[in-house]
Formats: sequence, C-alpha cells, structure tokens
Amino acid sequence: MIVNKDIRNRILFTLFAFLVYRLGSAITVPGVDTTDLVAGISDNSLFEMINMLGGGGLEQFSVFSLGVTPYITASIIIQLLSMDVIPSLTELAKGGVMGRKKLDKYTRYLAVVFAFVQSISFVYGFSKEYPTLLVNGTNWSTILYIATIFTAGSLFLVWIGDQISLKGIGNGISMVIMAGIVGRLPRQISSAWESLVQSSDVTNGKWLFVAYIVVYLLIIVFVTLINTAERRIPIQSTSSSIELSKRTKSNYLPLKVNSASVIPVIFASSIMMAPLQVANFFDKTEFLNKVQDWLGLSTWYSLAIYVVLILFFTFFYTKMQIDPEKVAENLGKSGSYIPGIRPGTETKEYVNRVLSRITVLGSVSLAIIAVMPHVMPLIWPDLPSSMALGGTGMIIVVGVAIETIRQVQGLITQKSYKGYYRES
Repeated sequence: MIVNKDIRNRILFTLFAFLVYRLGSAITVPGVDTTDLVAGISDNSLFEMINMLGGGGLEQFSVFSLGVTPYITASIIIQLLSMDVIPSLTELAKGGVMGRKKLDKYTRYLAVVFAFVQSISFVYGFSKEYPTLLVNGTNWSTILYIATIFTAGSLFLVWIGDQISLKGIGNGISMVIMAGIVGRLPRQISSAWESLVQSSDVTNGKWLFVAYIVVYLLIIVFVTLINTAERRIPIQSTSSSIELSKRTKSNYLPLKVNSASVIPVIFASSIMMAPLQVANFFDKTEFLNKVQDWLGLSTWYSLAIYVVLILFFTFFYTKMQIDPEKVAENLGKSGSYIPGIRPGTETKEYVNRVLSRITVLGSVSLAIIAVMPHVMPLIWPDLPSSMALGGTGMIIVVGVAIETIRQVQGLITQKSYKGYYRES
C-alpha cells in the first residue's frame, strides 16, 4: 500500500479537480436566461461541437462556457508558427526548457485574446438570435462583463489542467476535455431513452435504443483500434552481436496510423467557426445566410469542406510531428538501419512513403468519425438531436484514456523499481 500511496493521492486530486470543473459548468453567469438557448445550440452542429468540448457549459452560459478551446487553438497556432515561419519562435522551440516556457507564456497570452474575442462574439451573436437571453437587455457593458467572466473561466480551466499535470494523472488539458465529454454521456443516453422508448411516436423504440447502444460501442471499438494501430518498421543495429540480432519488441520503428490524434478536427472546426463568429456582428443578409450554409455543418457541401480540412490538417500535423529526415538522421547517429534500405536519403524517402500511406488511412478514419454526428441528421431529419453519435468526443475520450492508463502503469513500474532498490 505504501508503494501506491502517491498514485492514490494523484487520482484523488484529479477527481477533486473534475468536481470543481463540473460544479463550475453548472453555474450560469448572472443576468442570463438560457431557456431558448438550449434548444438553439442543439440545432446547430458547429455550436454543438463547441458545447461538447466545453462539457455542456455553452448551453448553460456557465462560467466555463468556452472550456479550454481558446488555449488549444492558441497552442496549435504557436506550434505552426514555430515551424520556420517566425524565426524567433523557431529558436525558442529549439531552445530547450527555457524556450518552451517562453512559448507557453506566449500561448497563454494568445489564448486570452482568443477567449475574449470568442466570448464577445458568442454573447453578442446569441443575444441577437435570442432576444430574451440577456435579462437586462443587449448593451455593450453587459456583453463585456459576461465576456470577461467567460475569459477568466477559460483561463482558470487552463490552470486546473496545469495542476492536474503536476499533481494528478494524465495530461491536464486533455483530462479537462475528457471530463466534460464523459460528464455529458449519462444525459445523452437518458435523452435517447426518452426519445425512443418513452415516446409514443416511435415504433420498436426499445430495439432502436439497443441498436443505438450497440453502434455506440462499435464506435468506441473502432476509435480504439485507430488510436492504437501502428506500422512497425523493423530496424537493426550495425554493432549488434549474434545474441542481440534476435528480434525483440524494441527492434522496430513504430509509426502510428493516427499520429495527429484529434487535433485536425479541432483545428478544422476553429477555421470554420471563425467566419461565423465574425458574421455574428452583422445583420442577417442573404450573403451571411449563405456563409452559414457553407460553414455551419448542416449541409452536404459544408460537410465536404469540413472533411477536406480534416484531411489536410491530418497530413500537415503528422508531418509536423514526425519528420522523416530527422528520423533517418537519428537512425544514422545511433548506428541503426532499416533492412534492405540504404541509410540517408533512401531511408528518409522510405519513411516518408510509409508515413504518407498510413496517414491516408488515419485521416479518412478520422474524417468518418468526425462527420458521423453531422451526417445522421441529414439522413434522418426526424432523428432527435440526442441520438447524434459523438464521434469526435469518443476520439478524445479513448485517446486520453489510453495515455492515462500508460502513465499510471509507468508510475506503478517506477514505484516498483524504487521499492526494489530500497530493499536491496
């Protein structure tokens, strides 16, 4: 029990942080009536995704309405700019611990700007769409007041994520997002039960509910396979002896099928959300209605744009995460090589070719999972919004769960080694 005391304390701290997050998500900002907002968000696929990533805080207009989405967007942009786009940021990225600390500071500054602009857009746009939302009427003092609360809440969640990373288990920011998604699952399942089983308008409702649960489980299995699938390229060392030449589990170069995780989906959603947020500041015109149709994820052509963006960002982010030239260089420095492939340029081209092929599979799978909840209402217009299967949420939950399990196993192994050395 002494060995697992630290792990137990980390788990308890993480659960306490989740409790604070869920309580904050239920606290509505003052002077707001969300009666009409709940139904309105569920009818908009793009806003429903932001609501899902924020743990349902947006439909409640809670202090945590934005979640950690502004911070994620800011971190992605800083990473992109650090790839030889802005030389000073590139130097910081290569500058070790101190450089990463400065980049993180710039990310937080940018997250504040994004959160404040996004908050003003949401409050102003929703107040025009739902005139009863702001109890005291639409005025800029109220809008700025609520936007400030939203911004503070988003940055407070980032701080909670940092504390989870330091004192809890898992990656803090990812754990916060997962907590919000998992917290909405019971409500989603109960809504599906009410819509199918308890509704008199649906025939064979019990069988449809069973099919709904089965499909949901199949999605979880499919997402798990995609997140754990990898292409293993065998490698050998030039200094290996006869004994070492026997293959072990470490004698390969693993390339994940979905190296980009859910980042392309979040970034594609942010790109499509930006014009809609700007459009909220203008009166409704025919042009703005067309923008809504093209970017609102409620038509087939808007979903086609969404899929193209996901495919593009999957390839882009994968190339950013795995550089074939650096892989070939590191293999050469370690005295290792791929059997049948010459070191250097030929190795780089081979790794790049294999990576491109598996990324095709990963990007297509990611796009299918991401668009599934948006396609279902188009195929079945009468389908209740609660029945839309959250593929994006499952990608996040499964990915974070796998990484958290690996970290806990690592902590257990570390504690076992420490106990072994103390006894010896």
